[in-house]
Amino acid sequence: MRKKLCISGITFSMMGLFACASTSEPTQPILTSPQNQAQTAPQPASTQQACRLVESGFGPEGKVNVQVEEVVTGLDVPWGIAFLPDNRMLVTERAGRVRLVQNGELRPEAVATIGVSDRGEGGLLGIAAHPDFTNNSFFYVYFTADNGGAAVNRVERWQLTQDGLSASRDRIIVDNIPVAQFHNGGRIRFGPDGMLYVGTGDAREPDLSQNVDSLAGKILRVTPDGAIPADNPFADNLAYILGIRNTQGFDWVNASTLWVSDHGPSGELGRSGHDKVSVAQAGDNLGWPTTYRCESASGLVTPSIVWQQALPPGGATIYTGDAIPEWKGSLMIAALRAGQLQRVVIDPETNQVQQHEVYLQGQQGRLREVIMGPDGELYVTTSNCDGRGSCPPEQDKILRITRE
Repeated sequence: MRKKLCISGITFSMMGLFACASTSEPTQPILTSPQNQAQTAPQPASTQQACRLVESGFGPEGKVNVQVEEVVTGLDVPWGIAFLPDNRMLVTERAGRVRLVQNGELRPEAVATIGVSDRGEGGLLGIAAHPDFTNNSFFYVYFTADNGGAAVNRVERWQLTQDGLSASRDRIIVDNIPVAQFHNGGRIRFGPDGMLYVGTGDAREPDLSQNVDSLAGKILRVTPDGAIPADNPFADNLAYILGIRNTQGFDWVNASTLWVSDHGPSGELGRSGHDKVSVAQAGDNLGWPTTYRCESASGLVTPSIVWQQALPPGGATIYTGDAIPEWKGSLMIAALRAGQLQRVVIDPETNQVQQHEVYLQGQQGRLREVIMGPDGELYVTTSNCDGRGSCPPEQDKILRITRE
């Protein structure tokens, strides 16, 4: 029989200690036990921190007065945005179209139409512009493809024409990422080091997240040409961070550290809820499916914050603008089912959550992408036409969040 003892908001188990600090109590140090050690290699040092558990609801209402501006409407499940150097936007629609927003207007013709399988959570998902887009016009897309009759998730590089009105396929960057009806990940972003980072889901096979040789349940790191970087943490391997269930959002707090959001379980292994944000570096293991709550185990990263009730998190970005100074350095997270924008303040020294609050609750429906624009403003896409929301006549939108 497992025995438990609760002291000051921490639950201790005699069969592998786990801990949760609730939002109503001061956070406490996480303890680990030799009986609950995960075998991972390599095991880079990751700061152990108290995990804040949001036990009821999603957090207090935000204190900053903000306003929402519609940038464009008429989109069909916009999943990702790539800002181009001249303030244009490339936007992915999950059905397989890459759209162009120019001079504040959505062009009626697609820049590219990609054959995708958009069953469940698949389709055309993330997009990112090459850091040297001005000179090479390359952009990258993550989508669910047909590979000889079998569905796979794939990252490809495309090139925009000089007039910006069409694009052509250049090459495959990463192929044969496991696919399922759910848990396909899909967020891609270039890091400060110029490498492309690819968030994948566990494809409904949780154990793949712990298998370093599988592309599922990871953040992958690849060169812009599709090669394995020589300094990846696992030799001759694209894996950069392990133990992920289904990430759709991550950003860099510094050149070597990411804040990563991840979906908690929705029934598998008898578990549900517990979406989370973790602080991670090269080679780290975020624990899924070994851990999933405010738990800690040797060799696994303890989350910084966990929501017991499912958000779940879409895109995530660190606010770097000056328009809303109170938000500077905060992680902004788009929430889908909860229909809100989360602001999470993490101390970069301790990795502990100092504050979190909720914006746009019940105002815009499901939110998918959140990204900083070149104008220093925050941009968000709605996802109300994805079969899980209420699709309005004007369809999905891109929104700009500014100070009121």
